[in-house]
Amino acid sequence: MSSSVAVAGASGYAGGELLRLLSTHPEFEVRTVTAHSSVGRRLGELHPNLHTLGDLVLQETSAETLAGHDLVFVALPHGHSGPLTDMLPDDVVVVDAGADHRLINENDWHRFYGGDWHGAWAYGLPELPRQESKQREWLREATRIAAPGCNVSAVSIALAPAVAAGLVETDDLVSVLSVGTSGAGRALRPGMLASEIMGSANAYKVGGTHRHIPEIVQDLRWAASGRGETSTADIRISFTPVLVPMSRGILATSTARLAVGATEDDLREAYAAAYGGERFIQVCEPGRFPATAEVLGSNLASIGLAVDHDARRLVAVSALDNLVKGTAGAAIQSANIALGLDEGAGLPIEGVAP
Repeated sequence: MSSSVAVAGASGYAGGELLRLLSTHPEFEVRTVTAHSSVGRRLGELHPNLHTLGDLVLQETSAETLAGHDLVFVALPHGHSGPLTDMLPDDVVVVDAGADHRLINENDWHRFYGGDWHGAWAYGLPELPRQESKQREWLREATRIAAPGCNVSAVSIALAPAVAAGLVETDDLVSVLSVGTSGAGRALRPGMLASEIMGSANAYKVGGTHRHIPEIVQDLRWAASGRGETSTADIRISFTPVLVPMSRGILATSTARLAVGATEDDLREAYAAAYGGERFIQVCEPGRFPATAEVLGSNLASIGLAVDHDARRLVAVSALDNLVKGTAGAAIQSANIALGLDEGAGLPIEGVAP
C-alpha cells in the first residue's frame, strides 16, 4: 500500500521539483499540496510541467492540513518550517527542505539566520563520510529529517573524503561556486530578471557571510571526527558563490592544502573508498572534470580530482543539479532510507541532454 504524501510549499521551485520526482515514485502517493498566496489554484497553473498532478488544488499550509499523512515534505522559506513542524504529530515522517533543522549549533543559527531555533534533525546527506560510517546510518527509521543545502552538498561531497582521511589541512579550504538562478527561489527579485542576469556573472554573499558556511563546517567536522558539535577539528573555509546565467546547476571548485606526505594516489584511494559503492556519486577518471549539463535532472553528483603540485593543493570540482541532488532528490533519498525502501526509488541517475 502506498504511503500518503503531502508537500507544503508546493508553489515554489523546490516544491515543484519534489512533486516532479514524487509523481513517479513507486511507493508514494501525493494527496495534498499546500501554498500561501496561491491557495485555491490548481497545481497545473503554477507548474504546467506536472501533467499527472496538475488537477490537485493548493490548500492552506497548516498543521491541520498536513496531519494525517504518512509523509510530509516541507519546502518553505527559512524560518517558516520550524513553527509549523513543531505542531505535527510524532507518527508523521517529516522531511524539511529548508534550513530550520540543519544546524546543531544554536549560535550558528542566530548568527547566520536569526529568529527562533527549532533544534537539529537527522541530517539528510546519506553519502557523507563520518569517522567509521556514513550519514545514512543516522537516517534509518528517522521520523524527522533535515535535507541539506544545495551549495553545501556540492562542497561537502567534494571535500569530505580528503578531510576524513586526513589528507588535507582543514584550516585552509577554499570553494568558489557557479550557481544557477533557481537556487534563489521563485520570488520575483530585480537581480533575477533575465535582463539583469543574462550575459553576466556576479559574486554574492562574499566575505564569509553566506548562510551555508556553518553547515559546510558542520559536515566537514563530522567527516573529520564523527563527533559533530563536540569535534575539535579546525575547519575554516573561504566560500564564494557566483550567480551565473543558467536556471539549474552548481559547479563548485574546492581546494585544500595537502597534508605533509599526502599524494595524488592517496587521494584517489580515499575517494574510491568513500564513494566506490555509491550509486548517486561519481568520481571521474583522472584528467576528466564534470559539467553541470551532465547532471541536470539527475540525482547524481559528479566529482573530478586533480593535484596542483606547485601550490600543493587538492582541486576537487563537483557538479550537481541544485534542485535534485541539492534539494528534492536528497529529501526523497533520505525518506526512502528512513522508511526502509530502496534508497534510489523514484530518483533518476540519467541526466537530461542537450
